[in-house]
Amino acid sequence: MSDAVPDQGDPLARIAAALERIAPPPVAPVDWLAHPAYVWDGSSARGVARLDAPPLALMQGIAAQKQSVAENVTRLASGAAAHDMLLWGARGMGKSALLRAAIVAAQAEAPGSIALVQAVPEAGLARLFSTLGTVDRRFLVFLDDLGFDAGDSTTARALRSWLEGGVEARPANVRLAVTSNRRAIVERHASEQDDPINPRDAVDDRLALADRFGLSLGFHNCSQDDYLTIITGYATHHGLSWDEPAALEWSKRRGARSGRVAWQFVNELAGRAGRSL
Repeated sequence: MSDAVPDQGDPLARIAAALERIAPPPVAPVDWLAHPAYVWDGSSARGVARLDAPPLALMQGIAAQKQSVAENVTRLASGAAAHDMLLWGARGMGKSALLRAAIVAAQAEAPGSIALVQAVPEAGLARLFSTLGTVDRRFLVFLDDLGFDAGDSTTARALRSWLEGGVEARPANVRLAVTSNRRAIVERHASEQDDPINPRDAVDDRLALADRFGLSLGFHNCSQDDYLTIITGYATHHGLSWDEPAALEWSKRRGARSGRVAWQFVNELAGRAGRSL
């Protein structure tokens, strides 16, 4: 007996067939062992074939921070005890680049041992942690440029619970790395100190999130000497000639001295020389 053919004259059959044609294909399962990095969107992940980062040796002006982050990531990659990390402070001083560079260095030392996963706190972190906890690999979950408004206590408290003390904390093979322009992460106001009723309570509640990180590192605006040292390292590595007055003029026009501004100057040097980086 042949298979029944849907009655194409039936409106419901035609609608069902049309919906099947326009429905998106099923999402392929994520191979959490295949890539050096991933981007998590709240329900699934996209593998990143190549993690772009400067060599650790070229990152100047942040020697103490570089050593601490690199050592911590190496511990995590090896399966040893490691800290969750908060990198806070001045913009453009290499917080995110340092995390990527440390992961790349750890992967070179022990291929396949660790991967970076970029996510946002509102996008299914509990589901991500549950998934990663079943994988035989170490992961650094990266929340970039994090900051909560003063009124957003729900998300901040959830993140505190995931870090430490909650029944749904992140698994042992996963650590969090957060970059923020503020040490407390949560926005603070001077009026907190003027509250006549328990003025320390509001401040302590905001600092409680930062206190959950075992490793908290500050990044400060670099001096002129540090700025020039950063340029020297990059320019020497790429074989580019430059002069100090031009580098200082470049920073003045941008109103800042930072690792990012130094790299932008080096990029300009390479462009003028017809070189790629």
